[in-house]
Amino acid sequence: MHTDAIARSYKRWAPIYDRTFGKITHAGRHHAAREVNSTGGAVLEVGIGTGLALDLYEPSKVAVTGIDLSPDMLAKAQARAEAQGLRNVAGLHIMDARELAFEDESFDHVVALHIMSVVPEPRRVLAEMARVCRVGGTVLITNHFARETGGWGVAAKLAAPMADALGWHSDFARDEVMSEPRLKLVEETRLPPFGLMTYLRFRRVA
Repeated sequence: MHTDAIARSYKRWAPIYDRTFGKITHAGRHHAAREVNSTGGAVLEVGIGTGLALDLYEPSKVAVTGIDLSPDMLAKAQARAEAQGLRNVAGLHIMDARELAFEDESFDHVVALHIMSVVPEPRRVLAEMARVCRVGGTVLITNHFARETGGWGVAAKLAAPMADALGWHSDFARDEVMSEPRLKLVEETRLPPFGLMTYLRFRRVA
């Protein structure tokens, strides 16, 4: 997918995202927020979208920085933070996840909620996420991954040519997020609804 296609797609999605795809991704947000809240610290949410996870981070423990490529989605995140008085939001920035404008090891946690099948060059994005996470910190990913068999696998393959219109790759392979040598997988959990989404918790090891 190209960045201009992503921007166009999420301009269309922004007004209805919370009521549609936002509901399907509820479990992943809560799973990731629980992990972040358990230790606290500085978290970077890559592809923060409309900011649906913002109020799940415990204000007394967690400082949140969010980035997104879509100005329309980010405007909704900013409005949400202001409306809810979320003082632990350190900043919301328009930014390409392939070139994060942060120093090495800037964050205790880096979170990517249902965006790895959206971004161009996901392996490059993963490398950037590892770079800005401190050694010993966590990288948390929730996403839908392609299945080789069954009805969902067939549906994903049929939808694959419509990636630019949909805004994500329906046939996104799990291997795309398993290639970063600085990240060690420590947890993998299937999430509702119907196990469609997968939660991956990595530890930054080097």
